[in-house]
Amino acid sequence: MNSEFTIAVHSLVFLVHHPEHMASSEVLADTVCTHPVRIRKVMSLLRKNGYVKTKEGTGGGYLLNCNPEKVTLGELYRLISFGELAPPWRSGKSTMDCLVGSQIGFVMEQIYKDAELRYEEQLKTYTLSRVLDLMTQRKMLV
Repeated sequence: MNSEFTIAVHSLVFLVHHPEHMASSEVLADTVCTHPVRIRKVMSLLRKNGYVKTKEGTGGGYLLNCNPEKVTLGELYRLISFGELAPPWRSGKSTMDCLVGSQIGFVMEQIYKDAELRYEEQLKTYTLSRVLDLMTQRKMLV
């Protein structure tokens, strides 16, 4: 799983939980437990796609710019991580005489694509609001 996807979900749910507060990359990095540069990279992509807006300078940071009841994890996954389930290396070689060696790469590629589409569909059942609700429910049980 791509860590940028996890950073995006974590950061957006944090902003949903604190809708009236602007969060700097340092604040987000602290809650995500990563470096602010990684946060800025992910948040830049989210800003370019309209999920957050920014304020520059002292006291600046990120604000939510989307409806958390409509944004799904599936759409975030497609934006940030789609295509990364399959490993970058493919076994075999299409020019081999061996049936397995010549075909396994193509077949596994299709299997990974099918799995990724199903995974994305499952992620579409979760909105940012639902993720926050699940955290709130879990916290009440603990």
